[in-house]
Formats: sequence, structure tokens, C-alpha cells
Amino acid sequence: MSLTASSAPSEVSSEHVPVPRIIPRAEHGISRKNISNGALRVLYRLHESGYKAFLVGGAVRDLLLGGHPKDFDVATDATPEQTRTLFRNSRLIGRRFRLAHVVFGREIVEVATFRGIGEVGDSDRHVVDGRIVRDNVYGSIEEDAIRRDFTINALYYDIADFSVRDYVGGIEDLRQRRMHLIGDPAQRYREDPVRMLRAARLAAKLDFSLSAETEAPIAELAPLLADAAPARLFDESLKLFLAGHGLESLRRLHHLGLLGQLFPATAAALAGPHSARFGRLLGYTFTSTDERIRNDMPVAPAFLFAAMLWEPVRTMAEALEAGGTEAGVAWTVAVDKVLHQQASRVAIPKRFTIAMEEIWSLQSRFEQRQKKRVMRLLAHPRFRAAFDFLVLRSHEEPELKEQVAWWTHAQQLDAEHLAKQLAPAGVARAEGEPARKRKRSRRRKRSGGSAANETNVESGFE
Repeated sequence: MSLTASSAPSEVSSEHVPVPRIIPRAEHGISRKNISNGALRVLYRLHESGYKAFLVGGAVRDLLLGGHPKDFDVATDATPEQTRTLFRNSRLIGRRFRLAHVVFGREIVEVATFRGIGEVGDSDRHVVDGRIVRDNVYGSIEEDAIRRDFTINALYYDIADFSVRDYVGGIEDLRQRRMHLIGDPAQRYREDPVRMLRAARLAAKLDFSLSAETEAPIAELAPLLADAAPARLFDESLKLFLAGHGLESLRRLHHLGLLGQLFPATAAALAGPHSARFGRLLGYTFTSTDERIRNDMPVAPAFLFAAMLWEPVRTMAEALEAGGTEAGVAWTVAVDKVLHQQASRVAIPKRFTIAMEEIWSLQSRFEQRQKKRVMRLLAHPRFRAAFDFLVLRSHEEPELKEQVAWWTHAQQLDAEHLAKQLAPAGVARAEGEPARKRKRSRRRKRSGGSAANETNVESGFE
């Protein structure tokens, strides 16, 4: 029988073994020229050693869509130990899912044994509250297909005859540009709640729609993500936002009600009084990041996360300041609270949170035009990221455009010429000490004023 995606069971019995649709080489567009040398070497050696060997998953999906995948996964009936024996350049990894990684220089080919169904309670398959926490039960290729998440990821390229095998209707879903979960969606999400994020990410990457039955349970089951390890959610966040389709991933998360499970403060700010301003800032930020990735330019996760949490921090700091808290203290408290709350959901590493705090704290220093402070800021290791963030802010805060123009011009000058055009800093006063009124010549302006009051200050720039 041919098994459609919507009716595919999450467990396979002998009476319900899916029969594959086999697409011969002449009827699909996959060429071995587009498969990495490492993957081909693994496939051929497994096949020549008497094992079944298939390219599987995202690589097959992307090759059929005309893409050029960077990662290649192999499925086989060889156990991890047997794979390890065939390849000296391999290592076994994983406790939850035992795998073999075959290393060819900088390329790693992941080799997985066909997954079986097994019974809950088996020593090699352990389920807690519906979540699979260990699964090393091996089985047939038919069982392996049913065990995969989406139909479009359950396509197998057979190195024996170069055909493509489809057990669950993945080919038709590719043609319809839609995504179906294999089996009962609610049960599959409970097995691994991160599948909800994977649904959003793949839909964004491929510009596919989610089938109604695949999308329906997400709103109710989204809180299950709270049980996922914050470190794992950080890794998933990088996949969502730093793969060249971050803006669309953000939109999908927001639409599906998943953003609040990852970044609760961000989701709240997008529903708050400054939602339009914040939404546009995120739009500029993610558009810029996606463009840099497409052009093979470096991107900084800290910059992206700084943008995502900027409005929550600023809103909280302004509220504290309005309540009588000194501005510097209000900012420090807001940063600590927002980052502490965020850490319980997505564990952003300390090296990134430190960078985020520096990007934020440097924003106020762009208002200062005294010679020593300008030179010190230009030499700051986080200057460029902070300045880029100021540029993004200026799109929604026109009053910052003068600052952007001033600092843009300053960066074009060498240190000697810039120093000549800057007035020396005034006498520094202790933090918190009120400024003293002094008589000044009509030719000098009071140092330390706001950027708005220094349009034509010491530098003479306009």
C-alpha cells in the first residue's frame, strides 16, 4: 500500500509496512557531481562491503529542489560499530542517538543506522513524558522512514542504482511546497518539542507552507519548549537566525506563537506600545544580517541578540528612571533583569552577553565629542558593532542621524587630522557631581553637551 503523509502512523507494524515509490535516475535531477566526495566515498564503501547505503534527509530534499547542500547524511543497515570498522577516519558519538562521524579534512559525513520502532521501556529506548531521551533501537529502512520528522526529509537516494525512494509522500509535498509531519503531529511534538522550531525554520528556509494538521497543535504545545535545555535552544536559535533566512524565521516564530517561548521579552515588546518602532528595527537588523550571510560576510550573534533585546532593556530602564531611579542605575538593573530572564529560556553564552552589554552601553557615548573620549571610543574593540547598531537605530530615530554623520566622517580621518579638529576635553568631574556654572568666552561652547546641541561644535563638521 502507498502511505500518504497525513495517514502515516508513528509506529509500524508488520501489517502496515510502507511500500516505497521508487523514482529512477532518469526521472529525478540528482547528480553525483553535486554530492560531496566524502559522502560518495562513504556510500560506495558501505555498498561495496555488502551494506545498504543511502543519502538521506535534507541533502536529498535540497538536491531535488535544485539546491547545493553543504552537509550530507548517510543512512545504512550497518551498525555504528561496523561503520567504525570500515572507516579509520571515523568516531562514534551520541548517547541519545548513536552515530558515526566520518571525517574527511573539514568535511564530516554523519552515518546513522536505520532506526527501528522498539517498545517503550526497552533498555535502548527510553521515553519520559512523551519525550524520547534515548533511542538506539535499530530496524529496517521502512521503519527509519516512519521515524523521521517531515515527509520531505524522508527521501532516500540509493547509491546502488541511483534511484530515489519515497515511503511517505515526500515527493508530492516537495511539488506542492508544503510540509507534513509524519505520524500524529501532537505526539511527534511531544516526543521532541524542538520539532516545532524545526518546522518554522524549514518553512522559512524553503518558503514552504505548513499543512493544517502540522500547524494546528503548535499553539497548544508551544509551552513544552520550556522543558528543552536552554543550551540546545541556543543552538537552535543560531540555526534559525544565522542561516540566511533569519527575518522569515522570526516572522514564522511570531506567527506560530513560538517566539515568546524563546525570547519572551522580545515577544512582549512586539506587542507593546513601541511595537511598530521595534518591529522595524528588527526588520532592518535581520535584513542586514541575511544579506551579509548571502555575501559570505562574517556576522556576530551578539549583534543580533543585542537588537532583539534592545527594546525590552530600554523600556524597562525608562520606566525605572521615570520612577525616580538614577539613569545609570536604571540601565544596569534593566540589563541584569532582561538577561537573567532570557538565560532561563535560551542560554546565550557569556562571551556574547558581555558583547551585547558593551554594544548597548556605548550608545550613549556617541553623544560625546571631547577629544580624549572620541579617541578612546574609536579605539574600543566593540566600536564597529556599536556604531553599526547606532546606524540601525537611526532608521527609526531620526534624531540620531546627525550622530551617524558625525562619526562616519570621523572614521574617514586619520588620527592626526581628527585630533586637530577636536577641542580638548573639559575638566572632568566626579560621576554624579552637578556641572558648575562658569563664565565662558563667547567663542567656546560648554563641553559635555548633548549631540543635539553640538551640531556645529569643535570639529566644524556639518
